[in-house]
Amino acid sequence: MRVSLPHSLGKEEVRARMHKHGHEIANYFPPGMATVENSWPHEDRMDLVITAAGQRIKGGIDIAEDSVLIEMDLPAMLGFLSRTLERAVKKHGGRLLEKS
Repeated sequence: MRVSLPHSLGKEEVRARMHKHGHEIANYFPPGMATVENSWPHEDRMDLVITAAGQRIKGGIDIAEDSVLIEMDLPAMLGFLSRTLERAVKKHGGRLLEKS
């Protein structure tokens, strides 16, 4: 699954916001439903591992000057949820970018 979120904040501002608020991604799931691990292999890439419903979902967030690309490798078992997950990513990803 790939979702692109356009922005006009500039790369440095998005990077700062993601570093400051990236740990909040787990809060977008119902309490106790998921764990989220993140790491920064370089300044414009946050790797994610989300564990939910017994499934590990690997993905990442790439920061560009005018967009943020969110990619998730959904297990086949969760493929039927891709549209629902895309909508949630757009909604919550946008909220994360709005925070300063």
